[in-house]
Amino acid sequence: MVQEYGLFIGGKWRKSEGKRFETHNPATGETLATFPLATKEELNESVRHAKGAFERWKKTPAPRRGELLLEAARIFRRKKEELARTVTTEMGKVIAEGRGDVQEVIDFYEYAAGEGRRMFGETVPSELPNKMCLTTRLPVGPVGLITPWNFPMAIPAWKSGAALIAGCSFVLKPSSLTPLCAARFVEVLDEAGFPAGVVNLVTGTGSVVGDGLVAHPDIRAISFTGGVDTGKHVYESAAKKMIKVGLELGGKNPIIAMDDANLELLMDGVMFGAFGTAGQRCTAASRLIVHQKIYDDVVDELVERAEKLRIGNPIDEKTDMGPVASADQQKKVLEYIDIGKKEDDKLLTGGAKLTGGSYDRGFFISPTVFAVDRKKRLALEEIFGPVLSVLKAKDYEDAVAIANSVKYGLSSSIYTNDLRWAFRAMHELEAGITYVNAPTIGAEVQLPFGGTKETGPTDTREAGSTALEEFTYWKTVYVDYSGRLQRAQIDTEKLAGS
Repeated sequence: MVQEYGLFIGGKWRKSEGKRFETHNPATGETLATFPLATKEELNESVRHAKGAFERWKKTPAPRRGELLLEAARIFRRKKEELARTVTTEMGKVIAEGRGDVQEVIDFYEYAAGEGRRMFGETVPSELPNKMCLTTRLPVGPVGLITPWNFPMAIPAWKSGAALIAGCSFVLKPSSLTPLCAARFVEVLDEAGFPAGVVNLVTGTGSVVGDGLVAHPDIRAISFTGGVDTGKHVYESAAKKMIKVGLELGGKNPIIAMDDANLELLMDGVMFGAFGTAGQRCTAASRLIVHQKIYDDVVDELVERAEKLRIGNPIDEKTDMGPVASADQQKKVLEYIDIGKKEDDKLLTGGAKLTGGSYDRGFFISPTVFAVDRKKRLALEEIFGPVLSVLKAKDYEDAVAIANSVKYGLSSSIYTNDLRWAFRAMHELEAGITYVNAPTIGAEVQLPFGGTKETGPTDTREAGSTALEEFTYWKTVYVDYSGRLQRAQIDTEKLAGS
């Protein structure tokens, strides 16, 4: 029996009046569950419940809100293996990465719970006597969370954890490729005891649910992770309402390999960075920029390693790389491989859809490596699949110029044993994240996550203490206990002359 899910609105699972869609295992084609395509009226109902719950939730002391996040983290930890298998069977990342997806939920909810006792403001001296000046954070209101399929539990956790500890209720619209992960995620929050209406889940199309959330007059902030074109649409629509928007829109992330790099360490990092999650991370290592002195050695080792990767069902512990997430994703990646061939990029290995046996039931593409000119499309555009472009650089300055030549600026990496290059790269790479002697993936929840240029045009950051910025606003408070009218700027002159 294929399980049929409804919508989670006002603390209850509800049947929907809308049509239904299926979610599938991208490795086997198996139907996992069905979900509703929510109607506009159902979306409006979810926002109404979120608005009603917000008035109560914002008055709950932040440390108490943190206790509920911590309880959710405990449940996620207890159910980690079960939830990891859901991630792997619905999204397609290998089981070790499925566990990592859920671990990130646990880590961030534990971290966010602690923010309930921190959430610092400022207390500063007044220019007048017997007067206090301070700042505090307040929640913006009900918020909309629009999440992608590649981290189907971790990204909802980043967004919802920050919203909840800030005092915001939310409506979550997950990707239609991974609604089962979102449903299981929300089931845990319900079990943890969040008040009815604080947590809402609405599945459906971007045109109805996504656009509806952004346009709804009672939604006071939108947090969106996805593609640049959709992000621009969200940004423009939200600007018409003058509400807060957090955007994380992808990357074309470089690893720079200097001529003094530890090649064994470099290769370990490149393989994980480029082909982990089948390259379907916004932080994936999409470009390897290699110093000309070691270029030939790196390419030879890279091809040898890529051809040894074990491709198959991601639930198998021995599998190194699973399928891409969908037929559309497979089509897009194969189209980029064709572009590389037509532009005369040199195909070093891979470059094909895998067929035969169990491969025919899923969306498998061989790990692909191209030698690419810096001005070709494979060197400039986000592919979001297991395709790595290798570029040759003359020296450090040339490598950084290549790295900075794209419209994205999320993650970056340099492999070197020379502190001069490492410290210069920290300042000169145009990216929100820079790793030294590690690949472009592996963010930790206690630090800000986000980018610059078209990756993050709103300059918001998820995770870390900066996560609260998306869902709070600053209030400045003046307390005058002098017992008389004091006038800032005017009375200070009087004081100075007395």
